[in-house]
Amino acid sequence: MRLFDETTPAGQVFTWMGAFMVTVLIATAEMTTAHAQEGGTVMLVPGIVVSASRIVLPAEHVGSSVTVITSEELERRGQAFVSDVLRTVPGLAVNRSGAAGALTAVRIRGTESDHVLVVIDGIEVNDQSAGSSYDFARLMTDDIERIEVVRGPQSALFGSDAIGGVINITTKRGRDGVTGSAHIEGGSFETGDAGAALRYGNEHFNISGTVSHYQTGGISNASEARGNTEADGYTNDTFSLNGGVDPTDWLSLDAAVRATKAFFETDGFAGGTGAFDQDSDTTTNQRYGRLGVTLDPFKGVWTHRIEAAYSSDKDDSRTNRATSSFADGSKRKYGYQTTVSFDTPSAAMAEHDITLLAESEKDTMKASFLRQGKLTTTNNAVAAEYNLGLFESLYLSGSLRYDDNDRFDSVQTHRVSAAYLVDDWGTRFHASHGSGIKNPTLTELFGTTNNFVGNPNLKPEDAVGWDAGIEQHFWNDRARMDVTYFHSDVENLITGSGNTAVNLAGVSRARGIEVSGDLALTDQIDVSGSYTWTHAETSDGTEQVRRPTNVASLAVNYRFLENRANLNLGVDFNGTFTDFEFDTAFNRTIVDMSSYTLVNLKGTYTLFDGVDVYARGENLLNEQYEEVWTYGTPGISGYAGVKVEF
Repeated sequence: MRLFDETTPAGQVFTWMGAFMVTVLIATAEMTTAHAQEGGTVMLVPGIVVSASRIVLPAEHVGSSVTVITSEELERRGQAFVSDVLRTVPGLAVNRSGAAGALTAVRIRGTESDHVLVVIDGIEVNDQSAGSSYDFARLMTDDIERIEVVRGPQSALFGSDAIGGVINITTKRGRDGVTGSAHIEGGSFETGDAGAALRYGNEHFNISGTVSHYQTGGISNASEARGNTEADGYTNDTFSLNGGVDPTDWLSLDAAVRATKAFFETDGFAGGTGAFDQDSDTTTNQRYGRLGVTLDPFKGVWTHRIEAAYSSDKDDSRTNRATSSFADGSKRKYGYQTTVSFDTPSAAMAEHDITLLAESEKDTMKASFLRQGKLTTTNNAVAAEYNLGLFESLYLSGSLRYDDNDRFDSVQTHRVSAAYLVDDWGTRFHASHGSGIKNPTLTELFGTTNNFVGNPNLKPEDAVGWDAGIEQHFWNDRARMDVTYFHSDVENLITGSGNTAVNLAGVSRARGIEVSGDLALTDQIDVSGSYTWTHAETSDGTEQVRRPTNVASLAVNYRFLENRANLNLGVDFNGTFTDFEFDTAFNRTIVDMSSYTLVNLKGTYTLFDGVDVYARGENLLNEQYEEVWTYGTPGISGYAGVKVEF
């Protein structure tokens, strides 16, 4: 029996820890309120949100549920993979199918992984050759400046793939002259990690370049607890470059490119057995690029934005060192957006932003499991958004979008949101309602393997979702708590049936509660945490797999020795959930999966300005668990490194 199993008293306490965490912290903070007020430090400064609208908005004006992860938070945690950091975000469930480098799926509020749109530097990177989802196994934290997670249907802003929400990732930019950094790290499982960055920025020009290399001898991708012993290694080489120039005070040009080459030693999978040791591997090549032009001749009153973006993701898989399959997906997207902004102070102190959008995208897929060899689909869309601020306290937003797809019927989607500020109370009420669409993937329509035959008669999935919550600030903005209820309905949910995919009749529902909080306990100690309760089921009442009912996280950060030293403790709890088990004929049944708790600790010390040494321990409880049926996970591990900045 494990200490944090949900069936034990300790496990039950920890399961509900997230829901009551902020209350406990508030009680503790009462003992330190006087000190906090004397210090005068404001921890929770309102920021901006760039992905909950087609324009940049102050965070307190946004009605949607948004979580922002900064580069400082990424640095404090020190984890190599973005997916591990996303475990701390309320409403998210993360599943990795084995060792580092294995397929890693992220789900938002009980939806599917292909219901989550992922954007990196303005480029939509969902892989058309992999079911239109994004595999987070290839995304490292090295050069990331900011991660925004917008929860709830966002199709009225972003089109298909955004039923569950959007994860928007921005890499670091050049600013304030010449800056740079380099790091090197080593540790358990023969792991090495190194990277370097060089940046430059001034008032009219900026450029940033980053290179990184990560490699590990790994663990067995198939669970060692089930008798598999062959370690599966992983390497990742990533290069990114972004920059911008302002030739005049009304014209801006910007561009970004990103390339990743990854190699992962995989294992086999068989019905009845599950994952098993096998001499197989996959090589991935990702290529992303974007070019944008912004025209602002009227100093923010009327702006224009033109963009072109390209993404490509190619996987080559081998068994016994012979090429056995490939999948190559790409997307070309072109867009024009114009925004008019003006105020009417005499009429409700109103602030107006009206945005019009037109875009066109073409998806292409080539794969060895396609009988057609090559398939394409084209989607053209127009959209409008209106943001309205009233009396400097009520902020409303409404969006409409029309999509014309060459394979499916035209569709309209909508989204409305509201945020209401009560400054005297430190309170913000927020709510949103939206519809979403998810077109069947080309794999679901036409893919053919030994165990799967595509269904060309699939219909798009339709979704409607809403949420409502209250955010409360305390003690001069040193503490914050947010509680949100969410609900979503999906019609025509696409699911597996036998050896094909079908639309499930009826409405599949997900609902839940998200709780998050932050507290500056003292000037040296910060505490944050989240808890999510989710109930997701198909239209026949079956619990959706890989959606744990209870997920919680807690992080404590302690700065000391005049801020030269830092300790960061992270605790991530994943409650019991279900998964699919396959018999020898690949008929699937539902199996219960155990809960697990991951405890990580990182310590950093500044030797002198610009030079830090650090050590990090992961899975310190040495939990033995599976995130996906029969696939392995790493035990306790340790890493150490040095980072130089100038």
